[in-house]
Amino acid sequence: MNEQQQMIAEMADDLFADLSARKTSDSSWEAIESVGLPSLMVDADRGGFGGNWCDAVIVFRLAGYRALALPVVEATIAAALADGAFDGRGTIAPAAEGTLAGDRFDGTITGAAWAEGAAYVVAPAPGGGSMILDMAQASIGGAANIAGEPRANLAFQGATARRLPADIFALGALARAAQIAGALDASLAMSVAYVNERKQFGRPLAKFQAVQQSLATFACEAAAANCAALGAAQAQGRGDGDYAIAAAKLRANRAVGVGTALAHQVHGAIGFTHEYPLHPLTRRLWAWRSEFGGDSHWSGVLGDRICARGADQFWADLTAVTD
Repeated sequence: MNEQQQMIAEMADDLFADLSARKTSDSSWEAIESVGLPSLMVDADRGGFGGNWCDAVIVFRLAGYRALALPVVEATIAAALADGAFDGRGTIAPAAEGTLAGDRFDGTITGAAWAEGAAYVVAPAPGGGSMILDMAQASIGGAANIAGEPRANLAFQGATARRLPADIFALGALARAAQIAGALDASLAMSVAYVNERKQFGRPLAKFQAVQQSLATFACEAAAANCAALGAAQAQGRGDGDYAIAAAKLRANRAVGVGTALAHQVHGAIGFTHEYPLHPLTRRLWAWRSEFGGDSHWSGVLGDRICARGADQFWADLTAVTD
């Protein structure tokens, strides 16, 4: 990390830890806005930090680590894409159906995160690219993912939409990969602490070789997810993130299955109880694995890219050096 990233990490982690400890309240989002985190990737001449995707991934990872029940990730991406066109908090969504004729959209947007109270939404546009719409024109239907995070369905009729060249589906996948990496690290830390405290047959669970092997496997999965998310952020910053984002989301998704299984295995039955803090992490991991593309989607994207590039280019692409 450079000096700016270290400052961002320390500020975000202290704030997220405090907000997660005292749960969310009406003042929680005000605390997020007071330090300017939603403007992390907004240009400095517009009052933002002027940060890049590597800066953002640090914040997204910490939001995942703390299981933060606030739309910091979605608002940060939306603000970067809105480029000052809207006031207030924005959000993002993974899917839209309908027609976009000129600047008018008729249809539905599904899976909009934390839509209640949002001023605008960025979603995939029919025919490619993305679009941004004013939430004042939407009819909102409430829903939630398996972690209890709000995910709304929005209906628009003749709504004004502005086209964006960005691929919001891929950017959302990058964000979820970073959140997954953070939540895996938190689940791993919790699991290590538990097996060092819990005793069986007169000695800590951590002394058993089978437990050690399970946690070593877990640590490898978490490290792989973290490396993949950072590599994707670097590639996106260079303007060539498609391949790296696909690989990162797929790798993070695969790590979720192994990591959550091992976390609950070493915790035993206590890990499933509501009073124990493991489930806010693992339920989010299971939800984020499906959002902005599951395993089959990103496997298909990678396969198509590899076939299109040809066999001679496969090894060069696979071993390309990041920053």
